[in-house]
Formats: sequence, structure tokens, C-alpha cells
Amino acid sequence: MKRILFTFALILFATGNSFSQIKNFMFIGMDRELLRDSEYWKPEVFGGVQVAYSWNQLEHTKDEYDFSLIKEDLKFLKKSKKKLFIQIQDVSFSVERNFAPKYLREDSIYNGGADKTYSFKDYDETEYSEEGWATRRWDAEVQKRLHKLYAALGKEFDGIVEGINTAETSVNFGSVGKLHPPGFTCLRYKEAITENLSALKKAFPKSTVIAYANFMPGCRVPGLASASLKDVYEFAWANKIGVGGPDLFPYKKEQKSYPLIKDSYKKVPTALAVQDGNYRYINPNTNKRITATEIFQFAENELHLTYIFWGTENPFFKSETLPLLKTKRVK
Repeated sequence: MKRILFTFALILFATGNSFSQIKNFMFIGMDRELLRDSEYWKPEVFGGVQVAYSWNQLEHTKDEYDFSLIKEDLKFLKKSKKKLFIQIQDVSFSVERNFAPKYLREDSIYNGGADKTYSFKDYDETEYSEEGWATRRWDAEVQKRLHKLYAALGKEFDGIVEGINTAETSVNFGSVGKLHPPGFTCLRYKEAITENLSALKKAFPKSTVIAYANFMPGCRVPGLASASLKDVYEFAWANKIGVGGPDLFPYKKEQKSYPLIKDSYKKVPTALAVQDGNYRYINPNTNKRITATEIFQFAENELHLTYIFWGTENPFFKSETLPLLKTKRVK
């Protein structure tokens, strides 16, 4: 009997192990018009498409949810037996784009709903430029609204979509506190990230949930940024939440999340996205521009990823990514 059970276990591991093969999805961000160009997503190399939807697209007014875009994309992809991976976008990298719903910005209880992020030119943070907007993820009143959005999405789409992921954890308000928004501290931010992940996992117990945990603020406390990031990963492992991030830069030492992603193998699903600019990265091992083959090999052999979300930046996508993936068996 023991021999039979052992043999059966080996068969399950060989055929049903969800960590055994990379699942390749196309990543289009908020460029939904690419869904209408089957030249991109229809090839059999992709199991589906990752699409980003902003909070203000999904909730125009308080408690009035509009999931028509998601339903439209699901219906469209289903025709070709493709799956949808949802990204909830609550941060932007342009000051012209604030993804907080209008009611969050107008009601004083939410303290504006979102705060500007910055790019700093000097260590003392006296010179800076505005970079984008981040919703107040750490604000208890804003969190209540975010958690309600998650619950509504889960009620509609859990078990139907392949998965759902957060926008990246990285935010830049500076380290010295001069431009820190009201109520923001690095420790409170870490607590809020785990609280929000818990709410998302509760809303989506069936579909894959992935936290885009790439960097955490450290407020110039030695070791705090790294410790906070590790805490987020350990929380994810304990709660069966997947982990990953927005950029796939092979062998880049500054990507502090990569060792943690590697350690996540066989614990939880893992994912990284090949986004605009990633193909232009210089591989430190070769001092040459990275290739799609090198990206895939790093993802497969070094990080053991569950998912790669391939961006569509050309000429690289058509000349490198599609030909490469046609040589791979798609699961």
C-alpha cells in the first residue's frame, strides 16, 4: 500500500504540480485596445492576458460599481479560450492621472483619497519633481473603501478569472519626512499593505492572488526597507498569497525582491511582468542588451516563476518574445 501511495504521489507531482511550468500571459496594462488585435494575444503561446483596471474605472460613485470593462474583456477572451488576470491599479506614474475615485478626493474624511509621489534629485530632498499619485493605502477610511471594492470584485469574479494582483508596493514620498502625507509612516504603511492583502485574499479564495511587492519605504532607518519587504513576503507565505512585481531585470542586484521571490518557490505562486523598458536593460553578466531568451531562462532557472506577464514593447515583442514562446510548451 505504501508503494502504491508513493507512486501515486509521484504521478501527481509530475502531472499536477502548479509550480512545474511557467504560465505565459500577455501584459497590456491599461492599453485595452490591444485586445482587439489578435496578432498579439491570440497565439497559442499565451494562456491569457493581464489587464490593469484603475479604481476610478471600477467605482465611479460611492458603492456604485461598474465592472463592465472586466466583463467585456472576459467575454472577448473566452471566445478564444483565454484567461484573464486582473491588475487593480491604484497608483500612477503621471501627475495627470489620479486613480482615486472622485468621491474619495472630494470628501474630507478620506484626506484627498490620494497623495502625490515624487522623484528626488538630491540626498537632502530639497530638489524634487512630482512623479504621480498613490492612493492612501494606509488610511483607515480609504482602506474600508478599498476592501469593499475587493469584496465586490470577488463576489463577481472569484473562480472565474485566472487571478488578481495589486499594483506595486513601492511608493516614493521621500525618506526624511518633508513630504510625507498625513498619517503616513513606514511602519504603518507595512501594516496597511498586509491588511489590504488579507482583504483581497478573503475576497478571492479560489482565483490566484498576487501581491506586487517590489520595494518598501525605509524612512532612513537602517535595514527597515529590507525588513519590511521580508515581512510582507512572510505574511504572503503564511496566508497562501502569491508574490511578484512589475519588472523582470535578470541579475539586477538592486531588485531586493528577487531573492524573496526565489524563496517563494513551492510555497506560493510567483509572477513578474516584462514591462516597457525591460527589454532595453543591459545584462550585467554580458554587458549587452538583454534578450527574451535570457529573460525566460532567468525566470525559469533562477526564480522558478509561476507566471510571466510579457509586455508588448516592439520591436522586441514580435521579433524575440513571440518566436521564443512558440518553442515552449504552453500550459
